[in-house]
Amino acid sequence: MKRLRPFLRVLGRIGIVGFVCAFLTVVGLQYARIIGKNVALAHELNSVQSDVLALQAKRIEQQRDIRRLSDPQGAIPEIHDKLHLVGDHEAIIYLKKRHGE
Repeated sequence: MKRLRPFLRVLGRIGIVGFVCAFLTVVGLQYARIIGKNVALAHELNSVQSDVLALQAKRIEQQRDIRRLSDPQGAIPEIHDKLHLVGDHEAIIYLKKRHGE
C-alpha cells in the first residue's frame, strides 16, 4: 500500500494538470471564436457607417435639389437643359468631344 501511494499521488496530479489544460483549451477556443466574431462585426459596422454617411450626403444633395427646383427661378434652367430650350438673349452651344481626349 505504501508503494501505491506515491503512484496514486502522481496520477492525481497528472489528472489535475490534464483537467486544467483541457479547461484552458476550451476557454481559449471560446475566446478565439468570440474575438473572430467581434472582428467580423467591427468590419461590418464600419461598412454600415460608411453607407450611412454616403446616404446622408445624398439626402442633403437631394434636399438642395428639391429646394432649388421648388423655386420657379431655380427650375427654369433645369427645364431648359432637359428640353433644349432657350430663353430671351440666350443661345445653346453644343460641344463635341474629340476621340482620344
